[in-house]
Amino acid sequence: MPLPPRLRALLNQCPELSRAYVVGGCVRDWLLGETPKDIDVEVYGLEMDRLERVLNRWGRVDRVGKAFGVLKLRLGEEGVFDFSLPRRDSKIAQGHRGFSVEFDPEISIQEACARRDYTINAILYDPRTDALVDLFDGTRDLAEKRLRHIGPPFVEDPLRVLRGMQFCARFDLEATPETAALCASIVDSIVELPVERVWEEWWKWATKGRRLGRGIEFLRASGWQQAYPEIDALTETPQDPQWHPEGDVWIHTCHCLNALSSLESWRRLGETERAILSLATLAHDFGKPRTTVTELRNGIERVVSPGHDRLGADLSRTFLQNIGAPNHVLERVPLLVAEHMSHTQVQSDRAVRRLANRLRPATIDHLSILMTADSMGRPPLPQTIPENVADLVARAKLLNLKKHAPSPILLGRHLIEFGMQPCKKFGGVLSAAFEAQLDGSFADEEGAKQWLRRFLDGEA
Repeated sequence: MPLPPRLRALLNQCPELSRAYVVGGCVRDWLLGETPKDIDVEVYGLEMDRLERVLNRWGRVDRVGKAFGVLKLRLGEEGVFDFSLPRRDSKIAQGHRGFSVEFDPEISIQEACARRDYTINAILYDPRTDALVDLFDGTRDLAEKRLRHIGPPFVEDPLRVLRGMQFCARFDLEATPETAALCASIVDSIVELPVERVWEEWWKWATKGRRLGRGIEFLRASGWQQAYPEIDALTETPQDPQWHPEGDVWIHTCHCLNALSSLESWRRLGETERAILSLATLAHDFGKPRTTVTELRNGIERVVSPGHDRLGADLSRTFLQNIGAPNHVLERVPLLVAEHMSHTQVQSDRAVRRLANRLRPATIDHLSILMTADSMGRPPLPQTIPENVADLVARAKLLNLKKHAPSPILLGRHLIEFGMQPCKKFGGVLSAAFEAQLDGSFADEEGAKQWLRRFLDGEA
């Protein structure tokens, strides 16, 4: 395992650390071919005070985590590394924090690993022998893309279910039937979770998922989708087979999420943008269960969902509030959901300008990625960028509106130049000017001034 040189030297050269192991997610990630981050070390056979003295010989030790059995060691530019003692956890009260923690340096590796959630997170790496300590077959579960809990204490912390959701999405895993059933047995305990911890797991799902649909499939398998009515309602909501041969809205949504996480355009985005698009794709058809009907059109019965885009925007806002999404996510996701059908109607520069303005602060660039994922979520239909989406993007690019909304050209200073004194009428004039700009009446400052002259003369 590629460890920073000074950290490896510390672990190999200190006789006091002869029973120190690299643990947790960094080992899992290394086995999956990723560069290990946030390296954690668990030390057996050493009391906290003595461990602190040993680490102080190598770098600065932060005592902030001492009450939790953790010491943070800074090794210069190599970074900060967590050193912890093995511990026993006992559930003594409801809630994510309702645990009694006992640190015991003499605890066995078997007992310490048994307190972890899933087998893939209970793999230890011994830096002295370059060997793995894998008492619960976590490496095999990784290889076979299986999510499996370790033991009965799993149920003491319901947050582990949402961790399972994001693990399935990040590593393309499927939960074993036993693990899914155990998760289902504690679905009512979701009320114990603080909303900020819930959001942390949804954030990881939305930003790190390689196959996002896997995470939502885990929610259904574990019964936890019933905690999210907007998701639960998608199941068994029919769609017209001509346009959606893949099946119902639930199946379509999972296909869309997997398509999104396969797009290079999504992977290139920053974390916030990825999260917004993941959640918008999840929510884009939230309105269908309430709007889907069967109608006779041209003598043929069709399944239609009129107005599902606008209703879905409202439902997405409720869902996001439920999972603790921050304001900058709450602000953008409903806008994208409301406009995810707009490519069927935008056929002019005027329409593109108005769409870009309605989306603010979201963008046509982000909307086009959502539209593409929506189209690709309909196998066996071709998984390509729809022609009308490509046309929308091309028009937006020509208008310089692909990545931002239009900005008003005519400003208050222009009104003053024309001899107007600042007053309440300014707002009305500027609003009319911006509407004219969106309609295409002018596209530069000189055109704006000409429009203003006509407007003041009563001609515009």
